[in-house]
Amino acid sequence: MASNLQKEWASTKVPNPVPGDILIFERRNLMNWKRLVIVLALSIMLILGSSGMAAAKSPPGEATATLLVTGLEELQGSAVGPGGALFVTAPLTGSIWRVDPQTGALTLFASGLPARFPGLDFIGSGVVDVAFLDGTAYALVTGVAPDLGGHDIVGIYRVDGPNSSTIVADLGAWSILHPPTTDFFVPTGFQYAIEPFRGGFLVTDGHHNRVLWVNLDGEITQVIAFGNVVPTGLAVRNDTVYMTQAGPIPHLPKTGKIVSFTLDSPTATEVASGARLAVDVEFDARDTLYALSQGIWKGPFEGTPARPNTGALMRVNSGGTFTVVLHGLDRPTSFEIIGNTAYVVSLAGEVWQIDNISAPLHGD
Repeated sequence: MASNLQKEWASTKVPNPVPGDILIFERRNLMNWKRLVIVLALSIMLILGSSGMAAAKSPPGEATATLLVTGLEELQGSAVGPGGALFVTAPLTGSIWRVDPQTGALTLFASGLPARFPGLDFIGSGVVDVAFLDGTAYALVTGVAPDLGGHDIVGIYRVDGPNSSTIVADLGAWSILHPPTTDFFVPTGFQYAIEPFRGGFLVTDGHHNRVLWVNLDGEITQVIAFGNVVPTGLAVRNDTVYMTQAGPIPHLPKTGKIVSFTLDSPTATEVASGARLAVDVEFDARDTLYALSQGIWKGPFEGTPARPNTGALMRVNSGGTFTVVLHGLDRPTSFEIIGNTAYVVSLAGEVWQIDNISAPLHGD
């Protein structure tokens, strides 16, 4: 069967051609072929160009962020609990919420815990973190004692039911009896994170600049003390503890670090530095270490959060530096990793789902 080009050629052939007609026809035909080649070339360039622009905007395999939860009042701490669900603390309401990591569906898990006072001065107090031990939830509560005008106990609360809890350890009373060597103005301390460890819990105190270990009988021991480094988040691998340091105000990148130590080590070892106002640390399933930077701090006094939308999820490099996985986070406070996905909790009352966090990054 004749092709379309052959048919077109036959329909345009000059009847009884003379030499001059043939020359004119060949020139016209050559011009038509040049036009066709140019059109095809432009089409290919447009296709390739549009693909390149799309790739530049959203390169395949890079981390992507999705808003999973919104509308809650100020979130602070987080943990992965029974059934692989995410649990987040809400200091303003003295509550803990269960979040389905697949759908974002919310269930009120616990209420009636001491709530923080409203106002900028008290951000970072109330129910600041949650941890699970043998399937039971334990809440870390701070900044609610009489030394800050409150009427509650600073300590670890065991969640016994949806509306009931029991105080396991009075961290505030112990801190008053065992003041730190660094300067302080809140005698009960200002604790930040709780992490299960050796049948009890590790607790960071960002104001008293130390880490405590607490057993289920309420006995408290100081594990390690620091200068003014502001200890924040915790993670554990085997017998080694990893901890973020926010650093003193103005929380410069060089003071935002991850350090490691063991219960037997008198000093900590620097793992990485360069994260502005580092607030949390986690491992992924491949034992890659990540840190959460709250961002650029321009606050009126210590304890106030970073500027909105300046936070970042960061990955630790082998040389002790950080690479940004995703930036532009709004005042993040903690995060958890499930598989290849990070769940970031923020003071804005949101949980962000960041997928594909372990993908190769630019410059890797």
